[in-house]
Amino acid sequence: MNIADIATTEYIEVDVGTRMGKVRSTFDNGNPKGIIVTDDGEYEGVISEREVLQSHVEDDAKVSALIKPSRNSPAPKVDRNEDVRETARVLIESNSKVAPVFEHGDLWGVISDDAILEAVLENLDTLTVEDVYSDDPVTLAEDDGIGKAINHLREHGISRLPVVNENGYLSGVVTTHDIADFVIRENHTTTTGDRVGDSQRLLDVPIYDIMTSPVATTTLDTTAKAAVEQMLEQDYAGLMVTPKDDDRVVIGVITKTDVLRALTFTEEEHMDVQITNISMLDTITRESIVQSIEDVSDKYADMQVMHAHVRFHEHNEKLRGTPLVQCQIRLRTNKGQVAGTGEGYGAENAFRVAIDKLERNVLEIKGITSDEEYRGQLLRKLNEL
Repeated sequence: MNIADIATTEYIEVDVGTRMGKVRSTFDNGNPKGIIVTDDGEYEGVISEREVLQSHVEDDAKVSALIKPSRNSPAPKVDRNEDVRETARVLIESNSKVAPVFEHGDLWGVISDDAILEAVLENLDTLTVEDVYSDDPVTLAEDDGIGKAINHLREHGISRLPVVNENGYLSGVVTTHDIADFVIRENHTTTTGDRVGDSQRLLDVPIYDIMTSPVATTTLDTTAKAAVEQMLEQDYAGLMVTPKDDDRVVIGVITKTDVLRALTFTEEEHMDVQITNISMLDTITRESIVQSIEDVSDKYADMQVMHAHVRFHEHNEKLRGTPLVQCQIRLRTNKGQVAGTGEGYGAENAFRVAIDKLERNVLEIKGITSDEEYRGQLLRKLNEL
């Protein structure tokens, strides 16, 4: 299946000279997944709500400040007749919800994650939430400030955070859109008085004041099709995953991106590896990243890796011009999920630290499994006495 019939010519476009304040208002009023940026009619890139929220660009600055090559590479171009699987990979690796679609070299329209999921919906009943969800979720307490939420969203490259009450039970969820909506609304209303320019006070506002509650949840045995239908129907980008018998306990998160990633799974000789923010690769290549992960996997024959996700995130700190980068590697295996995270100056250094951490975590899982097997053998022998 290709995207010729599911891409659309309907999209929001702004010029590079547009003020950032107007763009922020556009996200608030139209709730688009992304905005196409052009320069005198020529395509320049795509900006998302997350990028606008996490940037330090002032409202009076121009859009061009967000799409400079030094800050962000343009979203990859997709041909109108591209395969759905490849388009899903492009969206994931560019960390985008929408990508520009070209026909004969000219900008034709856009393709969104929703459009792809709707097109493949009938094929998703073979997968369950357990097959694609992310476990070990990052959580917030109800009294944590918005500033802490923004830091978590930026650091972990995610779009939503479950909120738990003083008993550790799920009480709400906060998303990048919730925060953007609140910040824009406050900036519009606090034009006079003591709070003029007091952004710090906004960052200290408790998450409880802006979170969404009650929370939309799902369970591990739910089909991916049913989960996606729920997300599309309720206009959510993700759902909290809870045990079947207790929807107060959050054990994971499933997002549209998780399902899209599953569409890229292959049965080829090399494992499926997705790299988010692939444009940040400097002295390291995609091929060497795949090889390093395969080397770790091959050391432990009883651990079969179905999918690997590598995510890079750039911090503001630099050393002689080289940015501090965080790298997270997450493997989905027949032994469950295992991850490794590391930081270093440049993508290669960050990846090397992360891959070492990943291998240590794999060894730990292997040791726990061996201990459990030994314990089982011992108990069986004791019962035979």
